[in-house]
Amino acid sequence: MVYVRNLPLWERSLRIGAGTVAAAYALLSVGGVMGWVILAGGVGMALTGIFGFCPACALAGRRLEKRLQQGRK
Repeated sequence: MVYVRNLPLWERSLRIGAGTVAAAYALLSVGGVMGWVILAGGVGMALTGIFGFCPACALAGRRLEKRLQQGRK
């Protein structure tokens, strides 16, 4: 699968952290179907942060500037 990253580094870090916290909360505190839903959402959020690509952002037409894609600030 070929994709272009559409998330800046700060947002990627935030997604990884929030996804990890949500998944841990679901595993440790919530049971039943709601726990599985929160777990799936947390894992999905963390994966979008790891890969740097958000499908919903791509559908909305969000793109990074060229200089941010190359790793320059």
